[in-house]
Parts: sequence; structure tokens; C-alpha cells
Amino acid sequence: MNSVAKLTYKTAKRIAVLVVGSTILAVGVIMLVTPGPAIVVIPIGLAVLGMEFAWARLWLRKVREGISNHSARQRAARVERHR
Repeated sequence: MNSVAKLTYKTAKRIAVLVVGSTILAVGVIMLVTPGPAIVVIPIGLAVLGMEFAWARLWLRKVREGISNHSARQRAARVERHR
């Protein structure tokens, strides 16, 4: 495979990931104000984008940490109410 074809394939893959990931992410953001599982769809969009873009991996990590922290706080509150 010559360098031009390789460059074209790499660029095409990057554009495809950008379009698919951005679409999924946009649907997730829309679901924040409409009925739907936005909390599931947004990380999926970021994961798709994260295949090619470092900024999306960083955002995905922040979203995961936020969900984890929220879950831990809720668990602690349930424990306190149970006592």
C-alpha cells in the first residue's frame, strides 16, 4: 500500500469516527432535555470519538469519574439512612 492510499484510508477512518461519534454524542445531549437514556448514550459517543481523538478520551474519563463519584455518594447516603 503506498503512502497516499494509507493517508487517505487514515483520513477517511478519522472522518468516519468523527461523524458517527459526533452524531451519537449529539443524540445523547438532546436526550438530556427529551426522554431517553442520555447517561448511557453520551459515554458511548465519547468512546467512539475516543478511538481517534485524545480530547474525547479525557472527557470520557471525567464522565466515568463523575458517575463513579455520584454513585459512591448515593451509596454512602443509603448506608447512613439505613443506620
